[in-house]
Amino acid sequence: MKTNESNLDRVIRVVVGIIFLGLYFTGTVTGTLGIILIVLGAILLFTGATGFCLLYKLLKIDTKKA
Repeated sequence: MKTNESNLDRVIRVVVGIIFLGLYFTGTVTGTLGIILIVLGAILLFTGATGFCLLYKLLKIDTKKA
């Protein structure tokens, strides 16, 4: 997997992922929306950590400078 995210993109994904997970685990958001936030938070953390986004790949988007 070749990275296709810029460093700024990766930082934003990690920060938003942590916020989403924090909202659920502090009990601020519960129920169905909480589950959605867990899934999105986990995806954002994973893609931010690896630098690879499958959706970007499918849409032929590359935010990383060459």
